[in-house]
Amino acid sequence: MSPRATPRPPVLGLRANAAQFTLLVVVNALVGGMVGQQQAVLPLLAENEFGLSGYTFIFTYVTAFGITKAAANYFAGTFSDRYGRKPVLLVGWLFALPVPLMLILATDWWWVVAANVLLGINQGLTWSTTVVMKIDLVGPARRGLAMGLNEAAGYGAVAVTSLFAGHLAEQFGLRPAPFLLGLAYTALALVLSGFFVKETRDHALLDAGQHVARADGIHDHLHADLTDREIVAQTSLREPALSSASQAGLVNNLNFGLSGGLFPCCSPPRISPLHRSACCSPFIQECGARDNWSPEPFRTGSAGST
Repeated sequence: MSPRATPRPPVLGLRANAAQFTLLVVVNALVGGMVGQQQAVLPLLAENEFGLSGYTFIFTYVTAFGITKAAANYFAGTFSDRYGRKPVLLVGWLFALPVPLMLILATDWWWVVAANVLLGINQGLTWSTTVVMKIDLVGPARRGLAMGLNEAAGYGAVAVTSLFAGHLAEQFGLRPAPFLLGLAYTALALVLSGFFVKETRDHALLDAGQHVARADGIHDHLHADLTDREIVAQTSLREPALSSASQAGLVNNLNFGLSGGLFPCCSPPRISPLHRSACCSPFIQECGARDNWSPEPFRTGSAGST
């Protein structure tokens, strides 16, 4: 019997981890595609099949998605430190499994809302985890590039899938064709995440171990063992760079959610809502991707300390 191979020690850097990094870009594109499958279709489904015309009622799915995604984002960070990145990624994709089927089989609007609760959990766990894993791999010098590529892939997939789902809905109806994309994305993502994606927590620990304190001592308190309350205070109030980024993210995601629901319902009479939705959604998502693109290094401390 041959001896078990010694695990390869982690190495930081984009070139050294190019294969895993590229794989994670693909996985995050599938994450974005799960939102894109419904972006152009759900507001029209609400009006045409469920007879809903009030914006308040229609936007219940946006609210359900946003609240659960926000909570899942928090737990993605906590659980990825406690249990590892890959298990959180896999669990996130398991939450996505019922979503397309629920949208296809929905008999009333609350099925759609429930599906978006599960989708919010999926997005919070998987999107956040792929961000963290890419940052783990590349190390401190290329964090900005890692974040930019992640967001470009995710929002680009939302855009392309929204356009494709809109055309499928026009050709074959609002259900089930657009949501079959979600089934395919989920199946592919589970295979890639389960069999090919590797754990990256050791890379984060290596990065944290290489941290060198600044001569002036600034930010060293952020590398201590902070409580959850202290982390919330730092990222939301005390640290200017982090608090401004949090506020910008809030506004960006608010625009994303509202525009995705409003554009399909506000088209001129001569332009079908489906045409307007299919064409405008990609533009909105690409603007979001540009807002998140950053070719510069993101230097706020080691990934292992977050």
